[in-house]
Amino acid sequence: MRCAVFSLVLLFAPLACNAEIAGVWKHAKTPVWLEILPHKGSAIVVRNDQHPNRVGREVLKTIKADSRQQNLWQALFYIEKLGEYKRVKIALPETDRMLITGKVGFISRSVEWVRADSLPAR
Repeated sequence: MRCAVFSLVLLFAPLACNAEIAGVWKHAKTPVWLEILPHKGSAIVVRNDQHPNRVGREVLKTIKADSRQQNLWQALFYIEKLGEYKRVKIALPETDRMLITGKVGFISRSVEWVRADSLPAR
């Protein structure tokens, strides 16, 4: 019985990790909000005050938990200036703080997001 329970815990542990990033996140410096949908492996823009035409755009796709490290995910992030998706790492250094880090050429950049309970009124 213990073996069966342990096996189930190991089987569903990656799903539990994915749930930690689920929800609405706000860019730390600009008025942009994303909703991460782990069951779909993606994130969409739910509000962008500077560029409202980007609402509904899938900016993260193929989100997958890193099997070797907790609170770390791999994904593809849409880079507006390049018009294409680039590989990124998503980390949760704190439960309400997310860092998305990507590399283009020799340049690496991290963007900070903070968890939002909901979208603020306009």
